[in-house]
Amino acid sequence: MKSNEYETLFAKLHVYKNETPKRTHPRLKQYNYSSNGAYFITVCVNGKREMLGKITVGRDDLGTPNFELSEYGVIARKYIDSIESHYKDVSIDKYVVMPNHIHLIIIINKDVLFSPADSAPESSRPTALIPAIISALKKLTNREFGFNMWQSSYYDRIIRNEEEYLKIWQYIDNNPARWAEDEYYSQGQD
Repeated sequence: MKSNEYETLFAKLHVYKNETPKRTHPRLKQYNYSSNGAYFITVCVNGKREMLGKITVGRDDLGTPNFELSEYGVIARKYIDSIESHYKDVSIDKYVVMPNHIHLIIIINKDVLFSPADSAPESSRPTALIPAIISALKKLTNREFGFNMWQSSYYDRIIRNEEEYLKIWQYIDNNPARWAEDEYYSQGQD
């Protein structure tokens, strides 16, 4: 290649590099995810594939749709149920396994339920207890599945007060009944 061809190629690569969107970090950079508090977590299956179970049209005596866990859903539930026995001062207050995602409310230190919205961060490291729990959950389930099922990241929300906690708890509780309206729903289910 001639020198002007290198310059042209370099210029194109430079433009492409600058136009490529930078991936944002979903966690608050200065927040200590080991802090006492309540956390709303959503972990999704890669490609939103409905591999954890199936919601059927029939309804039970309470009027909620029937949800049948797949073998993958049973494995995910097993590891979610074991979290409390592996982490001191951690409880899973509420969770639901959906066809292509899971929602959890994780409480750290039952003595303090909520993180004040204006609390100062305790650490400059975003990696802490919550990321460790989710990482272990994904790693253990993937090992038993025999393949990598989960998206690389997850969604989290720090629950700031009792009103927000109750809304999220209700959202999780109603999630199976509202599956067709869920943002993770795909047309292939029914």
